[in-house]
Parts: sequence; C-alpha cells; structure tokens
Amino acid sequence: MRCILLLLDGLGDRSHPQLDHRTPLQAASTPNLDKIASLGMNGLFHSHLQGTALPSELAHFLMFGYQIEDFPGRGVVEALGEGIDIRLDDVALLARIFSVTKEQQRLVLRHENPPLDRQDCQSLHGAIRAFSRDAIEAEFLPTKGIGGILRLRGKVSKAVTDSNPIIEGRPLMEVLPLRAMAEDPLTQNTARFLNDYLRWSYRTLATHPLNRQRTREGLPAINAVGTQRAGMMKHLPSFTDKWGLKGLMIASGAVYQGLGQVVGMETCKVRDTGDPGKDLQERLAMAWQAKEFDFVHVHTKVADEAGHARDPLLKKRIIESIDAALAFAIEKIVADGDVLFIVTADHATASSGTMIHTGETVPIVMAGRYVRRDKVVSFDEVSCASGGLNLVRGKELMYLVLNFLDRGKLWGLMDAPDDQPFTPGNATPLPVD
Repeated sequence: MRCILLLLDGLGDRSHPQLDHRTPLQAASTPNLDKIASLGMNGLFHSHLQGTALPSELAHFLMFGYQIEDFPGRGVVEALGEGIDIRLDDVALLARIFSVTKEQQRLVLRHENPPLDRQDCQSLHGAIRAFSRDAIEAEFLPTKGIGGILRLRGKVSKAVTDSNPIIEGRPLMEVLPLRAMAEDPLTQNTARFLNDYLRWSYRTLATHPLNRQRTREGLPAINAVGTQRAGMMKHLPSFTDKWGLKGLMIASGAVYQGLGQVVGMETCKVRDTGDPGKDLQERLAMAWQAKEFDFVHVHTKVADEAGHARDPLLKKRIIESIDAALAFAIEKIVADGDVLFIVTADHATASSGTMIHTGETVPIVMAGRYVRRDKVVSFDEVSCASGGLNLVRGKELMYLVLNFLDRGKLWGLMDAPDDQPFTPGNATPLPVD
C-alpha cells in the first residue's frame, strides 16, 4: 500500500457573521470533500499544540514527524529551495527591502511590501549586496521581488532575534541574542554585526539616486532592510530512514522545494496557473501515477492565500473550486484499495483579525482499506470533531500512516540497531558461513 496526503494549506478558519457564523469551509458547497468524509475516519489535526500559530514550513516539518528543536529555520529552507549555496556553518535569514521613516532616532516601517519593478529592485539590491566586518561576511541574495536571503559567513550564530516588525507603523527592531544565548560571545558578535549591517543598509539606500528620484516624485523611499527567521543547516535523518517510506512532494513555491531537501524527500515543482481546481486535479493525477513512491504529499496554497486576503466570501469560493477537483480523487484514488488517502491542512488561516496564521485545529479525514468508517458526512472544522480519529497532533500523523498502511512495528521489537517504527525494518541477515 501507499499513502497520498492532500494538504490544503490554510484551510481552517474562524466563524464569520457574513457567513451566518460559519467558517468558509462550513459555508462552502463541498460535495466531494463530504463524500470522502463519509468514506473514511475523521478528526481534527494540529501539528503542535492547540492555539499555537505555526508557519507552513514548521507545520510541515512537524507533520512529517520531526522535532521542533531540530527545525533548521525558514531562512535555510527557502535558501535551499531557491538554489542558494548554504553551507553547514552559514546562517541564512529571510530579508527584504522596504520603506521606513526616521522618527525620534527610530526607523518606523511604513510600507512592508512596496511595489517595485524588477530593474529598480536589482539596483537597490545591488547597493546593499555585500558587507563585511569582524571576519563576518554578509551577502544579500535576491529571490523574488523585494525579497531575498541574507547569508552570513564566518563565525556566526543563528540564535538572534528578528529586525522586521512586519506590522506597518512599528519600528524596526534591534537584533538581540536569544535569552538562552545572551552570554555567548559568538551570538553577541552576530547580533552586533547584523545591527551594523542594518544601519549601513539604511544609510546606503537613503542616499541612493533611485530613492532621491522617488522622493522628488512624491513616492516613498525604499530605504531599509528587514530580517527574520535566522537558521542554520542541520544533519537530520531522511524521511525514508525515519519512516521506511520513499517520499515525494508535489508543490509550487521555493519553501517546499527546500523543505524536501531538508527531510530528504524528492520534490516535483509545479506551477500555479490561476485556475486552482485545474492545478489541483493535475497534481492529484501526478500523485496517482507516481506509484514508485510510498508517500506522496500533494500541496496547494490557494486557501491560505484567500485567508490572507481577509475576505471570507473569497475563501469560500476558492474552497468550492478546490472541491470540484476532488472528483478525480474519489474516482481514482479513494476507490483504490491499495491507497491510503488523507486530506487535511497544515494550519488555520483566518479571514479576519490581525494574526498571520491562527492556532485552531483543522479537519482531517483518512480513507483506505484498513481505516474504520465513522458517521461523519460533512468535512469541516466542527463536523469532523465528532469523528473516530479525535484529535491528532504532530508526529502522531505519521504513526497513523504506518498503521493504516499495515506497516507499523510492534513496540519493543528490535530488528535493527535503530528503533524504527516501521516493518519490515532494515534488518541484517545472519550469515551462516
């Protein structure tokens, strides 16, 4: 048997008055999701702890059965996905250029995502590309639009705070050592270096000819760099070594290509065309055909993006377009007794409020040969709570996958030096001569 996991990024939500106090998923017409729910066992899922708001890359990392303290950091994951050279001793941070105003010796964020054409981006990125001091080298490596990766090389530490406040109207933050590393000289030096780079970048961009021209034209200057989510590479067991399954990830976006490299899962990069239903059906067909893999992760981000638009009605429509694509899943995937089909989300993305992601649980359904069927007939955040899976957290998901693939090992048996949870394990045959 094999598993196909459909991940509807950001699917969960909150109740909204304009939807009669229902979530967008509850309000949407989803006959295919409801049919899958009726054919499987349902529940609620959270990658970590209820109430904690997780970014997608960390939620996926935990979902794949890894520990939160082993996460290498978003900067590293995205850098790998963009094909940037990241070595074991490098620190990688998410970075972007944006607009600030100087107010009482503070730099206040005014435009966190200012529109800027490609040529102007290249000009400003180039001005702040390289900076070195105290045997540390920083290089700003552009990725998409105003964004990039700030790579630090030398004697550096990842245990530093962010400088990007994200919320407009708030001041850029001084980079500080994390509390646990406050007395560590390496971390102290890294924090000082980053603050020097940020001040230098501000002075360099503020006097750039392009910004002088923008000021004359009444446009905000793109005059500062913000950083966040520092990370460093780590040696981790591969997904196959950890779970005994050959994995494939089908997704768009550099972060998922990078995550695949971090966990040792093959990746297939696909393109978002603007037709989410068509895109998803094509990805499900690819998963169906990839029979050489034991575990195929199919990802779509459109529900998450709709949530970020803060429009519950838009998210409802997007969910309905996703549901239409699942007719293929019912016809081909769910009907196949050799496939365990799972539908869930990595986190909730609320269509209201100020949080980027929110900490509510999300619905989950598992359908397959060895899965009990419960009485749930609607796939949503409330109905699934009464299902047979109850609440599933973090790496419990992968243990359930092994169980319903009929590949879980009896606890305590040792068929290999590593205590692996799957069977057959990586046993060594006894030689007789």
